[in-house]
Amino acid sequence: MIHSGYGGVVPEMASREHQKNIWIVTEQAIQNSGINKKDLDAIAFTKGPGLPGSLMVGASFAKGLAMALDKPLIAVNHMEAHILSLLIKEPMPAFPFLCLVVSGGHTMLVLVKQWNEMTVIGSTKDDAVGEAFDKCAKIMGLGYPGGKIIDDLAKTGNEKAFPFPVAKVEKYRFSYSGVKTSFLYFLQSKTPEFIQENQSDICASLQFALLKPLVDACEIAMEEYGIKELGLAGGVAANSSLRKRLQALCDQKGGRVYFPDFEYCTDNAAMIGRAACFKWEQKDFCGLDETTEPRLAIGS
Repeated sequence: MIHSGYGGVVPEMASREHQKNIWIVTEQAIQNSGINKKDLDAIAFTKGPGLPGSLMVGASFAKGLAMALDKPLIAVNHMEAHILSLLIKEPMPAFPFLCLVVSGGHTMLVLVKQWNEMTVIGSTKDDAVGEAFDKCAKIMGLGYPGGKIIDDLAKTGNEKAFPFPVAKVEKYRFSYSGVKTSFLYFLQSKTPEFIQENQSDICASLQFALLKPLVDACEIAMEEYGIKELGLAGGVAANSSLRKRLQALCDQKGGRVYFPDFEYCTDNAAMIGRAACFKWEQKDFCGLDETTEPRLAIGS
């Protein structure tokens, strides 16, 4: 992975890699599907949110392909597509449901009334939980992507070993900057030998502090809205501890939680395709003058 040596995604490198590989990946996907390009009903692309350069590469490629094949064009909201990844295969949540969307760039709690009617009821006021995982992993020198490494190490650790601060949930508002700062100061006060010997306990304690506000917010929302259907989406949806905690919450509340398959947690074409199918059924197409929006919000 070209970004691993930098501890995170480098936007310029990402857009260049997109430009270099987009046709190769598209051609391979079409061949694997066993269909002809002319059999496609429409061409979908991510309008936003996301990295400006990467969004422009995807949109430009999609427009060119749509023109060449004379197919309608569909613009998809990236974060809405993450939520709709829960509707790719059974079992699926029934509308309305609550969805916790957690990734490297977003931390949101969303009320999903219909596929095209979503309201963000809570979000982070500073950093995303996925970003906090990766930054803390980088501080520890664990590599990238850090969230997976922390999750694996935490499985054999004691989550109560070190009391890292758990940000209080202001209804449905999250905050992770304070946890990162506390974690940095903690590591600076310890020797490398101590950190190495207690690596699993440190990771488990950190993970507990990062995940508890998410689960607490879901519990409050389930009670306030009277909804027992809960979904989890985004890259951090692959976290094993978060899945276990949400499963335990729903078991306690008599509800049901839905998880996407691991291949649908990180950014993927299947979720964009699922969102596009809903739009295609409604003939919700866009023109070639459609622009990308790096800060596109859910519901816009």
